[in-house]
Amino acid sequence: MDFNTPFSYTATDRFLRYVQIDTQSDPTSPTIPSTEKQKDLGRLLVTELLEMGIGDAHLDEYGYVYASIPANTNKPNVPVICFCSHMDTAPDCSGKGVKPIVHHNYNGEDLVLPDDHSQIIKLAEHPDLKNQIGNDIITASGTTLLGADNKAGVAEIMDACYQLMQHPEIKHGTIKILFTPDEEIGRGVDKADIAKIGAFACYTMDGESAGNMENETFSADGVKLTINGVSSHPGFAQGKMESAIKIAGKIIAALPDGLSPEHTSGMQGFVHPVDMSGHVETAVIDFIIRDFDDSKLPEHADTIRRVADNVMKGYPNSTYILETHEQYRNMKNVLAQHPQIVDYGMEAMRRAGLQPKLCSIRGGTDGSRLSFMGLPTPNIFAGEHAFHSKQEWVSVQDMQKAVDTILHLCMVWEEKGLT
Repeated sequence: MDFNTPFSYTATDRFLRYVQIDTQSDPTSPTIPSTEKQKDLGRLLVTELLEMGIGDAHLDEYGYVYASIPANTNKPNVPVICFCSHMDTAPDCSGKGVKPIVHHNYNGEDLVLPDDHSQIIKLAEHPDLKNQIGNDIITASGTTLLGADNKAGVAEIMDACYQLMQHPEIKHGTIKILFTPDEEIGRGVDKADIAKIGAFACYTMDGESAGNMENETFSADGVKLTINGVSSHPGFAQGKMESAIKIAGKIIAALPDGLSPEHTSGMQGFVHPVDMSGHVETAVIDFIIRDFDDSKLPEHADTIRRVADNVMKGYPNSTYILETHEQYRNMKNVLAQHPQIVDYGMEAMRRAGLQPKLCSIRGGTDGSRLSFMGLPTPNIFAGEHAFHSKQEWVSVQDMQKAVDTILHLCMVWEEKGLT
């Protein structure tokens, strides 16, 4: 199909609607999804999918949206592929009352957000804006995040579904759609039904700059350090009290700067204390440890252990327990076994007029865990920038290129299959 023929893109209109629905997830909630309001967007997406003629679209009890578009090709055995985005927004910044603003024909100047003039999206701090001159930039108003992470991806997939239903000349195999809750709090695929999806490959639409494709993530573990100190009445504590709170503070202070997130970049891993709680007798520090090399995760845990051992020498009557649990692993370990999944994604971006770039994520995606659940899943750009902040932005034109990429991917798989 000639994509130079103007599409009636719907991604922008959809995105402007979706971001006004508060879908913030909650890491402290034990429920699935963590917030019931995420289902508000899920129900809207199901309604819109049904209106397109996608008859099996539905929202399940856990807040997941599933849908499928039947194959329209005569070719036998075209692999089933899936597209996935998450519906929730990050707990880091309010997602309530989002007021999206379209800045038409961006001219390269800093963008001052109207509801908080201290929120300035500066060209010097957002280098990808240099590639957006003449494009239309969408921001929030300055008091909330925008929600481009990942409602841009949701809108792009929804637009691609619309185009596939409107343009039967786009030949494709069976296409599966998955929208997930709770990705931002690490639970995005906890209840995903891989058998129901039934796909050979999946693509998350949750990346940054146009043309970027990510086939590698951090591997991740969580570490819990429980410190058992010695409590005593403070008026009679001399020579007796060994405060777990103070021990915890010294351990955190003694961590090597070179392994902290603020001092690492590129392919470097880190050790990061993310939460501390407790009292004189007991204190708990929760860490996340990250690296692209799985074998380095035990080394990072040993770093915490060595620091704790050294600090505890000054507290002979106190003890600690160090517990490590797996969070997710580098999806490259799985994707390397199916190189065509990434290759076809790169080809689709070239056909969409982009210069594809293969990248690594200093983080994780739903694709990390989906890959190890039997559904190999690289990550494709959605155009989102400065996510989790009040300065979040996305461009209309990048979203449209993402739609083009999805459509080309459908055609590439139909043309090449598993060859």
